[in-house]
Amino acid sequence: MNGFDLIIFDCDGVLVDSEIIAAEVESALLTDAGYPISVEEMGERFAGMTWHNILLTVEREASIPLSATLLDKSEKLLDLRLAQEVKAIDGVKSMLSRIPRPYCICSNSASHRLDMMLSKVGLREVFGPYVYSAKDLGADRVKPKPDIFLHGAKQFGANPARTLVIEDSVHGIAGARAAGMRVVGFTGASHTYPSHADRLTEAGAETVISRMSELPDVVAALAEWQEAI
Repeated sequence: MNGFDLIIFDCDGVLVDSEIIAAEVESALLTDAGYPISVEEMGERFAGMTWHNILLTVEREASIPLSATLLDKSEKLLDLRLAQEVKAIDGVKSMLSRIPRPYCICSNSASHRLDMMLSKVGLREVFGPYVYSAKDLGADRVKPKPDIFLHGAKQFGANPARTLVIEDSVHGIAGARAAGMRVVGFTGASHTYPSHADRLTEAGAETVISRMSELPDVVAALAEWQEAI
C-alpha cells in the first residue's frame, strides 16, 4: 500500500468498548481489597495495562499486599461481563471497509478473550488470523514494551517506520513509539476522560481522533506525508 506497509489496531478501547467494563470490575475489586479507586480513575491511570501489572503497581504505591486470588477472580468476572455486554466502537465496521489493507490487531488481552470479543461484535472474520496477543509472547513482554508491535510487523514483513498504530492508551502509545512506529490516538470509547487527548499527544501520538469515521482521512493524509519524506 502507498504510505504505510501496515496498520496496527489495539483492540480494547479502539475496536471494542471494553475498557469501561474492565474499569468497573477492577475498581470494585481494588476497593474491596482496601484500595479505594473510582471507575474514572481506573480508566485514566491504568487503561492499557494488564491486571497483573495494575496489581503490582498498587502494591508498590500503597504497600497493600493483594491476594493472588484477585488475578483469577478478575479474569473470570471480566470474561462474564464482556461476553454479555461488550460492543463494537461506533463506526468501526464502516471505517475498516475504507481502510486499505493490510491491517492487524496487537493487544495485551489474552487470545481467548480477543477471540470472544471480536466474535461477539462481528469483527473476527474481518481480521482473520491476524490477531496477536502480547501474552502469547510472554508475561514480561506486554505493552508498554514494544514486543507485540514488532511481532505484528514481522508477520507482514513491514518496516516499523512505515507502520501506523491506532491506540487509546498512554502505555500502548509508549510501546508503539518504542517500536519506531507512528501513532494515531483515539478517545472515542466510554472510558475517555477530560485530559485524555492531551495525554495521548504527550505520549507521542501525532494526532488524536474521537470518532472512527475520521480515521480513513487521517490515514490518507499521514500516508501522503509519509511518501513525501
